[in-house]
Amino acid sequence: MSAIDWKGVFPAATTQFAEDFSVDIPATQTVVDNLVRDGVHGIIAMGTCGENNSLKAEEKRAVLKAIVEIVAGRVPVITGVSELTTDLAEAYARDAEAIGADGLMLLPAMVYVPTEAELEAHIRQVAAASRLPIMLYNNPPAYRVSISVETLKRLSDVKTLVAVKESAPDTRRITDILNACGERYAVFAGLDDVALEGLLMGAVGWVSGLTSAFPEESIGLWDAYVAGDIKRARDIYRWFMPLLHLDAEHDLVQSIKLAESLMKRGSERVRMPRMPLVGARRDEVVRMVETARDTRPVGARAAELAE
Repeated sequence: MSAIDWKGVFPAATTQFAEDFSVDIPATQTVVDNLVRDGVHGIIAMGTCGENNSLKAEEKRAVLKAIVEIVAGRVPVITGVSELTTDLAEAYARDAEAIGADGLMLLPAMVYVPTEAELEAHIRQVAAASRLPIMLYNNPPAYRVSISVETLKRLSDVKTLVAVKESAPDTRRITDILNACGERYAVFAGLDDVALEGLLMGAVGWVSGLTSAFPEESIGLWDAYVAGDIKRARDIYRWFMPLLHLDAEHDLVQSIKLAESLMKRGSERVRMPRMPLVGARRDEVVRMVETARDTRPVGARAAELAE
């Protein structure tokens, strides 16, 4: 199998846009650099929160190049592969390798709902297009298809398939994967509001949305879990949970970007068809973020309260 050292907290970084909604490369680099400086263990470039499917082909390459440059090898950079067709996904995989990404996060082909045989064929062809290690992204609520445990077993002969981001809300899936495949795949918790449950069931890391707004608490939760301080991990998790639920909603990108903006870590601009939150929903998310900010158990506010 491909050798990887992927573990820990991997935020799904946001792509930043200028006032004219062009990609803001310097702002995107700043967001990513700040996350790395805060201590995250890897970066997911252009996943769902990175608005992959709202970017043109050339924009995706430019954003990935900029992220690889600013990270400069400090942590792994794994880029989302989210395309309409297998050919387009293969082309992006090849380009990502040439640009210098450390890995791919491979999604099913967008829009079309494949049969199990079609899904397996798609994964095999994209995997063959590059030498990069691959994290398969399983998210049945969002993409209407599940990578079955049986499919994972059949794919075990593909050496570059090394990890699974598991975003099914039922954390029993993690145990099923580990029972069926042993340590063949490194499993990552992929849904924020079942992250601790996923870690306790054997996940080696967490691909996170809300880390973009609250990295210190996300890393604090991970550190407490690794240290065996489950009470501390649980306390942080309970504080975090109202925000973590946002990651499971249809407007997760707008909510996470709004949280980023309120925490002065980025802009809330999104590309249509997404639009910024308004009205009661915006007020609700603002209240949630401000409450979390004012009761932080790990970050700067926590230090002030301890004095």
